[in-house]
Amino acid sequence: MAGKLPELKKAVFIAAPHTSNWDGFWLIMYKFAIDVEVSFLGKAALFWWPLGPMLTAIGCIPVDRSTAAGIVPQLVQAFREKEHLFLALAPEGTRQCQPYWKTGFYRIATAAEIPIVLAFIDYEKKQMGIGPTLPMALTLPEVETRLAEFYSTITGKRPALQGPVAFAP
Repeated sequence: MAGKLPELKKAVFIAAPHTSNWDGFWLIMYKFAIDVEVSFLGKAALFWWPLGPMLTAIGCIPVDRSTAAGIVPQLVQAFREKEHLFLALAPEGTRQCQPYWKTGFYRIATAAEIPIVLAFIDYEKKQMGIGPTLPMALTLPEVETRLAEFYSTITGKRPALQGPVAFAP
């Protein structure tokens, strides 16, 4: 395990690259290994009995992807209401190769006035961990540059499905 958990009460964690179902498994193992409460989003379709209560117990928040536009305000409100909240998000939005990363993590962090922390799983180096915490005053293009620099040396489980670190123009 690399890096150190920042001394924060609230943050959006970038969990990248996301190219395999194994990424979620390792996220859960990592959060238990370093004993930290981290919430993450999961497809609402996964919340059937008995899997739903188990997912909720480990910090998974169900998301209906057909109404994804409404999730940003809901998560901003959750950050405002809670004293402590770490939320891990995969900006690719899927395990498939995408030409652009989604910017919801940035919109959430900016609106909630919380930092963005970079986290990773590098299957090639057999390492996972916490990277830098980005300053809160960065613009979206500055965040894109920092993410591209950081994740350029990190290899996902399925490199062919790993798209570029870029936001839609």
